[in-house]
Amino acid sequence: MIDVKNPFEVKILLSYDFIDEDTAAARAVRILKQDLETEGSKVIVAEHLDDAKAIFNSDPSIQAVMLGVECTHCQNTYQVVEDIRKLNKRVPIFLMSSKNFASDIPTHILEQVSDFIWILEDTLEFISGRVQAAVRRYRKDILPPMFKALAKFAKVHEYSWHTPGHTGGTAFLKTAAGRDFFNFFGEQIFRSDLSISVSELGSMLDHSGPIGESEKYMAKVFHSSRSYHITNGTSTSNRVVLMASLTRGDICLCDRNCHKSVEHAMTMTGAIPTYLMPTRNQYGIIGPILPENLTTSAIGEAIKNNALVGEHINHTPKHAIITNSTYDGLCYQTTWVKDLLKESVDRIHFDEAWYGYARFNPIYHNRYAMSFDPEKYSETEPTIFATQSTHKLLAAFSQASMIHILDGKNTIPHERFNESLMMHSSTSPFYAIIASNDISSAMMDAHGQDLTDSAIREAIYFRKTVARINDEMKKSGTWFFNVWQPDYVTNPTNGQKVPFFEAEDEWLAKNADCWVLHPDDTWHGFKGLQDDYAMLDPIKVSVTTPGVMPDGSLADFGIPATLLTAYLDSKGIVVEKTTDFTCLFLFSFGVTKGKWGTLLNALFEFKKAYDHNVHLKFSLPKIFEADPKRYAKMGLKDLSDAMFDKMKALNTTKALANAFSELPTPDMTPVEAYEHLVKDEVQSLTLDEMAGRTVATGVVPYPPGIPLLMPGENAGSAEGSALTYLKALEAFDDAFPEFTHDIHGVEVIDGKYHILCVKQ
Repeated sequence: MIDVKNPFEVKILLSYDFIDEDTAAARAVRILKQDLETEGSKVIVAEHLDDAKAIFNSDPSIQAVMLGVECTHCQNTYQVVEDIRKLNKRVPIFLMSSKNFASDIPTHILEQVSDFIWILEDTLEFISGRVQAAVRRYRKDILPPMFKALAKFAKVHEYSWHTPGHTGGTAFLKTAAGRDFFNFFGEQIFRSDLSISVSELGSMLDHSGPIGESEKYMAKVFHSSRSYHITNGTSTSNRVVLMASLTRGDICLCDRNCHKSVEHAMTMTGAIPTYLMPTRNQYGIIGPILPENLTTSAIGEAIKNNALVGEHINHTPKHAIITNSTYDGLCYQTTWVKDLLKESVDRIHFDEAWYGYARFNPIYHNRYAMSFDPEKYSETEPTIFATQSTHKLLAAFSQASMIHILDGKNTIPHERFNESLMMHSSTSPFYAIIASNDISSAMMDAHGQDLTDSAIREAIYFRKTVARINDEMKKSGTWFFNVWQPDYVTNPTNGQKVPFFEAEDEWLAKNADCWVLHPDDTWHGFKGLQDDYAMLDPIKVSVTTPGVMPDGSLADFGIPATLLTAYLDSKGIVVEKTTDFTCLFLFSFGVTKGKWGTLLNALFEFKKAYDHNVHLKFSLPKIFEADPKRYAKMGLKDLSDAMFDKMKALNTTKALANAFSELPTPDMTPVEAYEHLVKDEVQSLTLDEMAGRTVATGVVPYPPGIPLLMPGENAGSAEGSALTYLKALEAFDDAFPEFTHDIHGVEVIDGKYHILCVKQ
C-alpha cells in the first residue's frame, strides 16, 4: 500500500528471471534498477512471474511493470500481461529483452504493452528516463483534477494567513491533547484542510479551477450533462434539487418510501406533497411503486384526492422523486419509470443514495438514473436528477455526495440551480471531502466494473453458503438463518430451474434475470408486479430469521431479528438495518471472504448458543449487566421466546404492514405545521391523547428513516393503523427496555411515547 508518510512514492515492479546471473543482460538490468532507485523510485523485484502477478494483485500503488521476456518464457510472460491488463487498463507495462524478437510477439500482446526495452542496445540512463516519463504520464492520467491540485498545494508548505486557524495542523502541536489529535490523523489531512481563499484549488460555489474541472470529470464518469460536489451528504443533495425545482404551492409527487430529507425540502419550499405508495411484503420490506400507480390517470386521481390541493392550486405536478434503489436493494427499470412519469411531470428525481455504483456493472443495465446517453438525450424527454451518497457504497469520506443532472425538458439552468446549491453549501467546505469525491470518480472510471464485480461475487458466495446451510439444516430437522432472495434461478443455457445455492456463480454474477422479481415467484412476497419492472440488487443482503409466514402471520416458533443484531454487536459486527425478522448487510467494496466468513461464524455461534440456551451472562453480557436481577435465570432461548411471544401478542409485524400501507389524511402542509412549531403553538401528547390530532413534526422510525406520519398529517383514530403500530412499539419497548426502537419525532418520558401535535 501507499506509504502515508510519502503518498507520492513511485513503485515499479520488475520481474527478470535471470537477474542474479553473471551475464551482460542481468548486469544491465541490475544497473537499471539501481538508476531508477537513485532517481527516487522504489523498485520491487519479483523472483518469478507468478510472484510478479501476486505482487501486482495485492498492491494497486504500483505505477509501472517491467517484465523480462526471453524465448523460453514467452507464453508465461504474455499471460501475466493479460492478467495485469484485466486489473488495470492504464499502468505502463514494459517488456525487457536482450534479443530483438518483437516480430514474434502476438498482436493482442503488442496492443496491451506500453513499450519494449532492448537492454543491451539503448543506454541504461535513456531507458530509465523512458520508464520514469511513462510513470509521470500514468500518474497524470490516474489522478483526477481536484485531488491532483490539492496534493500539489499541500506539498508547498507555505505560511498561511487565512483560515482554518490550525494553519496546516501546527496549532494542534501546542498542547498535549492537540498533539495527540494531530498524531492520530497525520499531517496530510491538516495540510489539505484549506480555506476557500486558496485560488489554486478553485471554488465549490462558483465551480472554478480544479473543483470545476473535477465536476466536469464527474459528469463524464457518471454519464450526466452536469454534476456537482456536495459536502453535507445526500440529505443536502435532495434539498438542493427540490429547492431549485419547487416553490410554495407546487405539487411534488413523492415516493412515500422517501428519506426524511424530502420532508425537510417540502417544509422549506412550501410545496405540496402528493404521495405515491409502494408495496410491502410479509417481512415489512418496502417494494416498488407499481407501474399502474405511475400512470397519468392514477397520478391525476391521487392529486384530486389530496386534501391539500384546492381548486386554486395548479394540478400539474412540477417534480417527482423516486427512491432507487430502496434500502433493501430493490431497483427499478428506470426507462419504464421515466416513460410512465413523463406523461405527468417534466422533472424526475431518483434518490440513489445507496446506489452510486450501478452505472459501472452490466447487471444493472437500464436500472439507474443516468442510463441515458447525455449526448443523444432529447430535449423533449424529462430532465432527470440523481442524488448519490458517494460515502455510502463507493469510497469517499462521510458526507461526500454528488448531484447528477441529465438536461431535458424544462431543465434548470446552471445559474439558477447554483443559487439553491449555494444556499445549502458552506463557504468553508472541507476540501478532503471534495477530493474523496474526485478520487471515487477516478476509481470507478478506471476500475468500476472490477470493483462492482468483486462486491457482487462476494455477496453471491455468502448468499449461496447461507442458503445451502439452511437447506441442509432443514432436511436434518433443525433451523438456520436464510437470505431473502430467489429460491430457484433459471439456467440461461437450458431453461431449467435449479436451487439458488446450486446455481453457477457466473449465472448469478452476469445474468440480471436471476435477480428480477418475476410476478409468478413467491419468494419476494409482492403482489401485482409486472415482469422485469424491479430487480433485487445482489450486494444488499437481507438475512432472515425464523418466525414469519408467507401470509405475514407469525409461526409457532421464531427468533426476533433484533436479538440477533444484539448478539452480533457483542461480537463486533454492526448490522446496517434490522426489522422484525430481517437483518440487512451491505456488501460494499471493502467486504472480503474473511469479513463475511466472520459473519457466518457468528451466525453459527448464535445458533449454538440459542439451541443450548446459554445463559445471558455469557451469550449477551451487556444485556445481562443492564438488569442482572431480571435476567438472572434467563438463557438466550428464554429471552428469544419471551420477545417472540410479545411480538405475537402485540401483532407488531402485521401492525407495521397496516401502518405503512395507508396514507394518513393531511390537515395542513409540512410548512404550515412547521410554522406552528416555531410559534410554539404545539403540545406534547401521549399516544392515548393523539387520536384525531395533527402532528407538528414527522414521526420517522429508524432505520431506514421512512416517515410513518409527515408533519401536518392527522394521527387518525385511536384504533387506526398509525397509532396501533406506535402503541405496539411502545408496549414492546416497555417490556424490553434494552431493545427500544429509534423513532425520530418521539420523546420517551417514563416509558410513554410523546409526540408534538398542533394545538387545537
